[in-house]
Amino acid sequence: AALKGGLRSQVSAALKEGRVTPTELCQRCLALIKSTKFLNAYITVAEETALKQAKESEERYKRGQPLGILDGIPVAVKDNFNTAGIETTCASNMLKGYISPYNATVVQKLLDQGAVLLGKTNLDEFAMGSGSTDGVFGPVRNPWSYSKQYKEKSVPKSHSEDEDSNWVITGGSSGGSAAAVSSFTCFAALGSDTGGSTRNPAAHCGVVGLKPTYGLISRHGLIPLVNSMDVPGILTRCVDDAAVLLGSLAGHDPKDSTTIQDHFKPFELPNLTDVSKLSIGIPKEYHAPGLSSEILALWSKAADLFKNAGAKVVEVSLPHTRYSIVCYHVLCTAEVASNMARFDGLEYGHRSDKKESTESMYAATRREGFNDVVRGRILSGNYFLLKQNYEKYFVKALKVRRLIANDFVKVFRSGVDILLTPTTLNDAAPYMEFIQEDNRTRSAQDDILTQAANMAGLPAINVPTALSDRGLPVGLQFIGRSFQEKQLLTVAKWFEKQVQFPMIQLEEVKRHDHSVFQHQKSASFS
Repeated sequence: AALKGGLRSQVSAALKEGRVTPTELCQRCLALIKSTKFLNAYITVAEETALKQAKESEERYKRGQPLGILDGIPVAVKDNFNTAGIETTCASNMLKGYISPYNATVVQKLLDQGAVLLGKTNLDEFAMGSGSTDGVFGPVRNPWSYSKQYKEKSVPKSHSEDEDSNWVITGGSSGGSAAAVSSFTCFAALGSDTGGSTRNPAAHCGVVGLKPTYGLISRHGLIPLVNSMDVPGILTRCVDDAAVLLGSLAGHDPKDSTTIQDHFKPFELPNLTDVSKLSIGIPKEYHAPGLSSEILALWSKAADLFKNAGAKVVEVSLPHTRYSIVCYHVLCTAEVASNMARFDGLEYGHRSDKKESTESMYAATRREGFNDVVRGRILSGNYFLLKQNYEKYFVKALKVRRLIANDFVKVFRSGVDILLTPTTLNDAAPYMEFIQEDNRTRSAQDDILTQAANMAGLPAINVPTALSDRGLPVGLQFIGRSFQEKQLLTVAKWFEKQVQFPMIQLEEVKRHDHSVFQHQKSASFS
């Protein structure tokens, strides 16, 4: 019963009433992590630390002094957030074995409110990718690959292919966090979102993925990819829970000068009954090349849903969208080249044994520590930043970024409240198909509908909407006005209620575990 309903309405209440203890919740989640180990969602499981935190939470409940809604709630964190005493690897040889001396601000805020940290989740190396397939610890498997819905629709050529190569990707780069939430091993997880890395895997794994406004949540302790676009992301099983996490994490941080100065007041989402005063914008440029007919039909159906409920639905134009993916690539690689310079083998992380000279040690360290994807982005970024290319590429990309941001400003000033778009071009691809193309090509395709929100710094959320013909989740994206998370989440909650995303019936593969279990749970822990 404690696993049903949202954090605020059900789980926290069950803990307060003593129907379940934090230790029991923690043990249940740890058992599920072990039985779904084949998903490869976690890099590090901090079992001892988690049980200790759960015991401390239990003592607080016994005294009738819980720290808040998150006290005793098991959570997971993407492995590019620093965690004191727990290894932080970024799924790279460069940071294998690295233990940070401090917690990222968002991690500290979770712990200060009594959350139980189960472990660190898998990702693409240094969060560079859109499949969670390029980390040194191997690819993450989408829990829906083992769902009854997918198995009934997929027709393998042979039994061995069914288990070994018919599984689908989670999306990325926060695929481990999305898989962890989707497979019920935790109640919420942190991801990072630079060009869609929280919303993309959320769409593929059938969970809610929120990218807040840039500056609303501290980046301190998040190992940077692109400083001007990185945002800690939130993954949960329902919109209400995303609001709970946002309320716990948002606000000014003196350690991050890009955070807002104003005090952030946590909010509880109202139940929207009347959408007649809403204006929903449908950006025509998001009908992008490669968008599947299935997702296009779902997008149209969602627009009709708002229209039939009384909302004003208007087609809008964001004319510079077509330049955004190229602009994003230039800015992303340029900042990556700058950020990756800190990994030189001197202060921390991997250091090569080659000692002929300082220069050879630097070169060998970076060759051994980074994979081809990271090295490729460093090379691209340094090329764009060369003296003869700086104005031609980097400065021009900054100007285009401003035009893209202005497009959104104009649309919202015209009276539009929320933009409704697809999150991904297709449902999750089978792993064997996904790896046929290189990381850069895949990222350009998969980020096309999500990265513009990062360039403009706007809040955006993926809401799981329906299952595709293959029995896999498909999500739609809502983009809101800057710092208007309450309005965005309220509309997302209304939509979530209308679509009633189906339950995942997760059948564990007998090959990995002798028992077969089914979780008949909806998007909101039920």
